Amino acid sequence: MKNPDGLQDAGGLTGRSAGAIRIAPRAGIVIAMAAFLGLVAFFWPFVVAPGKLGAAYAPPLIFGVLLVLVLCVVISEIAEGGINSKALAMLGVLSAVNAALRPLGAGTAGIETVFFVLVLAGRVYGPGFGFTLGCTSLFASALITGGVGPWMPYQMFGCAFVGMLAGLLPRATGRREVVMLAVYGSLSGYLFGFLLNLSFWPFSLDPNSSIAYLPGLPFTEQWQRYLAFDVATSLGWDTGRAVTNFVCVMLAGPAVLTTFRRAARKARFRAPVRFAGREPGGDVPTARSDRSDR
Repeated sequence: MKNPDGLQDAGGLTGRSAGAIRIAPRAGIVIAMAAFLGLVAFFWPFVVAPGKLGAAYAPPLIFGVLLVLVLCVVISEIAEGGINSKALAMLGVLSAVNAALRPLGAGTAGIETVFFVLVLAGRVYGPGFGFTLGCTSLFASALITGGVGPWMPYQMFGCAFVGMLAGLLPRATGRREVVMLAVYGSLSGYLFGFLLNLSFWPFSLDPNSSIAYLPGLPFTEQWQRYLAFDVATSLGWDTGRAVTNFVCVMLAGPAVLTTFRRAARKARFRAPVRFAGREPGGDVPTARSDRSDR
């Protein structure tokens, strides 16, 4: 049964467009620009030769532009009412939770605990929130663990894509939704590894290797080389991440989804607030939501 906020209780939020936090058009454009920049940052080896986009200067440039774009997302959301103080507080809390969870896995054998919260939050609160949460979570985690380096912007982008795509998954309810999210979480483990490998593949191997990056090769041959590189170097590690995501979502998913949706109902992120005038005999105008508190 739906509550006054248009959300379902244990069954959960099922629509792709029914994210608890609305994405305003301007913020959607900024997120699309950030996503495009991320794709360029990862896939440039297929269109640009090494040296033309210097390895020493590209990561800091990407990092700076990324922070500006994330800031633009937040400002745009605030300007159009998409993120209010409650949504920003939720973003801060979940970023801190993810930053605290990440060291628990420590990445040993690919076991990482940061993704299942990101997947579930992106599902409940929407793709824009998932994108921003992916960036802020990895940024906070890097500061806590001392993991600041040229790899950090790529990790931020990778997690941003994971959170954003979770918010775009199709409708599902109950157990079917949990299974869908678990499968997506598993696939996102491979997706994250696939993207991160692109960040260092052009610089990590002897050019004489059969899986090394060679400028000027046709796209199909370059792609085959990269697929072979990805399988040879990180398939086992990515499998550990995929299994961790699947197990965490299957075990904790129902409870976490219910908690997130209950928080969305209580906070009423999408409920407009307006002043209803003065109470009889009172001196202070009272503000109320257009939705009931039931």
